[in-house]
Amino acid sequence: ANDPVAMCGEGFLQYQKGDYSSAFEYSKKAAELGYVGAHFRLGLMYLDGQGVEKDEKKSIHHTEVAAIGGHPDARCNLAYYEERNGDMKRAVRHLIIAATQGSDESIKSLMDLFKEGYVSKDDLA
Repeated sequence: ANDPVAMCGEGFLQYQKGDYSSAFEYSKKAAELGYVGAHFRLGLMYLDGQGVEKDEKKSIHHTEVAAIGGHPDARCNLAYYEERNGDMKRAVRHLIIAATQGSDESIKSLMDLFKEGYVSKDDLA
């Protein structure tokens, strides 16, 4: 009954079963109640068109809400959007934030970008 964590959990179970429409509905309700994990899931679903029509703008919106709410994987995804759009400076900033939030994936990406010359030694530290 209006428990966003439970709704998101049920949405994830439905997602794993392949019932993307139900997963979307549960995640949407959890997001409406302010759960950042649900916004992250909606971002992925809009990106892949699972349970909903593909919509990159909505995907980015939900990913941004999740990132602002402190979701490190959402920050990583925003970094990939920025990298794809050619804004390496913003991509690196997103990865640094995600790394400080404990994202191992972002640390690996920062190391790779350091080797390519996009990240300074100070930023890496």
